[in-house]
Amino acid sequence: MKVFFATALFFVFVGVSSADTIAVIGTGDVGHALGVSFAKQGHTIVYGSRNPDRGSVQDLVEETGHGATATTQAEAVVGADIVVLAVPGMLVEEITLSLGDLSGKIIIDPTNPLQRSFLTLRHGVDTSNAEIIQAAAPDADVVKAFNTLNWKTMLEPDESGGPVSVPLAGDSGSAKRKVAKLVEGMGLDPIDVGGIENAHWIEGMLILWINNRYGSTRDSFDFYLRRTP
Repeated sequence: MKVFFATALFFVFVGVSSADTIAVIGTGDVGHALGVSFAKQGHTIVYGSRNPDRGSVQDLVEETGHGATATTQAEAVVGADIVVLAVPGMLVEEITLSLGDLSGKIIIDPTNPLQRSFLTLRHGVDTSNAEIIQAAAPDADVVKAFNTLNWKTMLEPDESGGPVSVPLAGDSGSAKRKVAKLVEGMGLDPIDVGGIENAHWIEGMLILWINNRYGSTRDSFDFYLRRTP
């Protein structure tokens, strides 16, 4: 009964949020997809790049619109309410520490710690990237999200033919509610899967997905969780 009540509250209290400043660290496919999608919801996007003047970064800023800008990674987070770490999965600790004080901010972690092992990829850390980020920024609220789906699905969820779920793991209920609102604004379905320790299993979903998708003899699939009535 308590579990049902808590889950119900999660969705009841996901209300309309005011516009936030969102720092998107990284300008690859995932940073591109999330930055453009969040800007369409009325949020101000600041891209953090190692080379913000690069032509491809400036093209992304123009595509994003809605007052988007680009600067260095450390400068991008200064006035941000939310930080998206769209960075290589095995570098999250190093990059998080390089960003300076992240106290009071929500950090969205869409990364996966992929490490090659012979012909497949494996989970490259003992815990999870979300837990590593939380330890590196203890006064921020980390939410694992967006790591189980292809970046193309983030931009075109209707192409999947039905609801596409985004599992959320984190220890702050208010942070998960904020991220859930962003998820819903993209036409996706947020699923609260509990505390940050469960990020390990969400990352494992991607390991399974990517090995099957790109394995020569395996069946390809996508994860679409469905909430029970």
